[in-house]
Amino acid sequence: MLKNNMKQAQIEDMVDRGFLGIQVTSSIGAIPVENARVSISYSGEPEQVLEELSTNESGETENIELATPPIELSLSPSEVQPYSEYNILVEAPGYEPVLITGSELLAGRTAVQNVIMNPLESMNRREEDINIPEHTLYGDYPAKIPESEIKPMAETGEIVLSRVVIPEYVIVHDGVPSDASAPNYYVRYKDYIKNVVSSEIYATWDEAAIYANTLCILSVTLNRVFTEWYRGKGYDFTITSSTAFDQKWIYGRNTYENMDRIVDSIFANYLSRPGVKQPIFAGYCDGRRTNCDGLKQWGSQYLAEEGYSAIEIIRYYFGNDMYINTTEAIAGIPASWPGYNLEIGASGDKVRQLQNQLNRIAQNYPAIPTVTADGIYGERTAEAVRTFQGIFRLPQTGITDYPTWYEISNIYVGVTRIAE
Repeated sequence: MLKNNMKQAQIEDMVDRGFLGIQVTSSIGAIPVENARVSISYSGEPEQVLEELSTNESGETENIELATPPIELSLSPSEVQPYSEYNILVEAPGYEPVLITGSELLAGRTAVQNVIMNPLESMNRREEDINIPEHTLYGDYPAKIPESEIKPMAETGEIVLSRVVIPEYVIVHDGVPSDASAPNYYVRYKDYIKNVVSSEIYATWDEAAIYANTLCILSVTLNRVFTEWYRGKGYDFTITSSTAFDQKWIYGRNTYENMDRIVDSIFANYLSRPGVKQPIFAGYCDGRRTNCDGLKQWGSQYLAEEGYSAIEIIRYYFGNDMYINTTEAIAGIPASWPGYNLEIGASGDKVRQLQNQLNRIAQNYPAIPTVTADGIYGERTAEAVRTFQGIFRLPQTGITDYPTWYEISNIYVGVTRIAE
């Protein structure tokens, strides 16, 4: 009853505004769904449609403004829900409708809701409606079971992997490890990280706090990958969605543009200690309802407000011998980052590869102009990059920087693999 009363207070105090953008793709072929009808309603009044939108040729809607609670509620612990929840119904000819309930919107931030639709003729089972539960900082979730930050290796001294590698996918077990009935999901690595960051902290926090928390999430994930923690125990997955065992991942939830940008820029990073090869299992907790030896989520935000940088926040909680490491081993990518930005005037094989990848992606996303694969980064290549960046919610600079290079590579691999 108390929480219901708090939610009612939140409904009556929707005084700020946030933004919501929706991207719709087919489950087959990574094809954007054009002219999908999107109906948005407030979760507290699901029958009253607030907005009706339509997707463009890239499967996107325009970003719309919607009401949210005051931003202050998300900057310190509150008994009042600091985000608003919206229901999203997506319908398109030839596809099964999709209903998402509880998409979360925060004041002053742009939420991104990805929607995947099954064609009617698809052999895939019909998806159930997606219900996004309460955020971990607001809802009641099990506390983390303490673990050592460095995992013991086999007695032989052998290690499971010879080096730290960013996997193309992780397999997420949507439940506790022992629950054999819980489904497993194959999730692209960056998408997994973006989901967890959006589930664990608020997008309204200072960037230094978001960076610090993201580094912990990355390092926890790569520790599970590197040590093959669950496979070594006889399971067939990489990590779980349980807050007691790992970190929160929510099937179908929305993310946030500012958090997505941060993940795109540091997804190959993790935390290290001198002389330790494995990524550190950098535990964390909210620091209010639950406590732990690692990073305190609310505390990281307070430190950021005081001017601490991300690495200063990390070292505040983990000690001065913790540092940020980077791996160049990224699975599933046709060729590695050239080490510098590609922009107008650049030339060579890396530019030609980029142009070929953009031309292939344009077959699925026709808004992207095709270019001559001549190895010369001219105005038309810059425009193709700029259009790609707009579709995939990257800063529209027309320059192929580190996040853009890897997003182009990821999308290229996705569309070519499905076509094959």
